[in-house]
Amino acid sequence: MNGITQSTALWYVSRATGVVSLLLLTGIVVLGILVNRQGRLPGLPRFVVTGLHRNLSLLGVAFVALHVITAIADPYVTIRIAAVVIPFASSYKPFWLGLGAISLDLVAALIVTSLARARMSRRAWRGLHWFSYAAWGSAVVHSFGASNDLHRGVLLYLAIACCLVVAGAVIWRITHAGRELPREERAAATLEMMSPGSIRDTRSQRRDAENIR
Repeated sequence: MNGITQSTALWYVSRATGVVSLLLLTGIVVLGILVNRQGRLPGLPRFVVTGLHRNLSLLGVAFVALHVITAIADPYVTIRIAAVVIPFASSYKPFWLGLGAISLDLVAALIVTSLARARMSRRAWRGLHWFSYAAWGSAVVHSFGASNDLHRGVLLYLAIACCLVVAGAVIWRITHAGRELPREERAAATLEMMSPGSIRDTRSQRRDAENIR
């Protein structure tokens, strides 16, 4: 490795922002899984959790945008703008870049639906936000296939850790839901609480909890 030069700067920036984007997306998904029905984490008030989720999301969008822009601008390979948003339209590694395009499209859809949250029903909005898991999964597979950086060394362990953290969060949430509710209510409660929309939809959840009591 000869270090960063003018001709390789965009390559390094694209890879670095891709790794940071994966970490941020993982954090967003894990946070969405771990919050309880009132939109809280143990030891943290609801407004802190909401602010953390919003700031992580904005930061993730910024790094994803920078990753895409530098990948297009990098002269090492030719990636057309259309291939960024149209899955499998790239002539360079069409499958792996297609998964990246799917992840980007899903993230864009999540942003739009979040901005239109007040005009959507609770069920529709939360249903659409299940796609955040698909966006994260597509991003992980894209990261492994689009570049050799994650095939060995520290970055490989980092990517594996992201997968293990998400899997651990899902297991924790399922077991936590099982301890709190009767058996006949566990499946429905688990699906509801794992929904990424549970962070922001706290007002309706509070009314539901009061009705149960």
